[in-house]
Amino acid sequence: MEPAEFDAWFRLLQAPGVGRGTARRLLAACGGAEAVLATPLPTLRQLAGEAAAQALKNPDAETEARLATARAWLAGGPDRHAITPGDPHYPPALLQTADPPLLLYLQGDPALLRRPALAVVGSRGATPQGLANARAFARALSAQGWCIVSGLALGIDAAAHEGALEAPGGGGTVAVVGTGLDRVFPARHRALAHRIAAAGALLSEYAPGSPPLREHFPERNRLIAGLSQGTLVVEAALASGSLITARQASEAGREVFAIPGSIHSPQARGCHALIRQGAKLVETAEDIVEELRGQRPLLPDPPGAATAPHEDPLLAALGHDPVTLDALLARTGESAAQLSARLLELELEGRVARLPGGLYQRLFSG
Repeated sequence: MEPAEFDAWFRLLQAPGVGRGTARRLLAACGGAEAVLATPLPTLRQLAGEAAAQALKNPDAETEARLATARAWLAGGPDRHAITPGDPHYPPALLQTADPPLLLYLQGDPALLRRPALAVVGSRGATPQGLANARAFARALSAQGWCIVSGLALGIDAAAHEGALEAPGGGGTVAVVGTGLDRVFPARHRALAHRIAAAGALLSEYAPGSPPLREHFPERNRLIAGLSQGTLVVEAALASGSLITARQASEAGREVFAIPGSIHSPQARGCHALIRQGAKLVETAEDIVEELRGQRPLLPDPPGAATAPHEDPLLAALGHDPVTLDALLARTGESAAQLSARLLELELEGRVARLPGGLYQRLFSG
């Protein structure tokens, strides 16, 4: 991404009064982030309101200071990336979720975002058996080519990352964090974070400099679920944040797996509740592999590989459900003219259908 383009995306998303919903509306109306900032003030007022329009036209000192921090972080090495929905590295699995982030920060290998992935999550106060299970499952699944996604938290998350790193030549691991990537939370995981950045990837939607705010972590959980074809909950109390991740995975149409435990253990009650609600009980990593075997992978081949019709980036952005042009504009980052032309091509090829109400739907053969 060119520096001017990054600056525009940053100012759009960090402007006071401009949340993800308003940003999507502006992108749909104007095109890319640079086009939003070039839009006349009266038009911005109509689209976003007076306060947001003024913030976009006149960035405050705090926003500019945060932008300087983000620029400095990006300049720190070739393994640091800023990724928007139009970027070839943007994870296609996230485009099929209800609330895909508009800007991601990554340190490590961006190719991991396009590998078939499984989330492994659970309690921060895990039992020794839970930690051993998480490590063993992650190691076995990584050895079979699955990228292990978790949240770098204490307990099950850390054990899952460790297990994935122990599988030589495996699928790797991605840690989705609730801070800027210039910070490590919890601090005791600094060495683990450095190992993940070197052999896997750290990922965040929060700009460098962002502290570990409480509200960041439930939001971060939707990315863990959205990146993955399935979510395995190893241990969880009834009030665990892991159950939020499992719910978000289920809402996104992804599989949910749970390991049963002792009826006397508080850390097993969340898993038992998930199983009663329809999560699949698993006892071995092979149970998960068998359940997912035969499913069409959500993730296409990496950039540069031979592509097939179902691997077209726009088709991936369409997903499986009818979608509006505005939603596609926000997901892809393309201009309205480019997107309309491409949709027409796919419609003429019989790969996309135009539906009443301005909706588009991908057509599947077979």
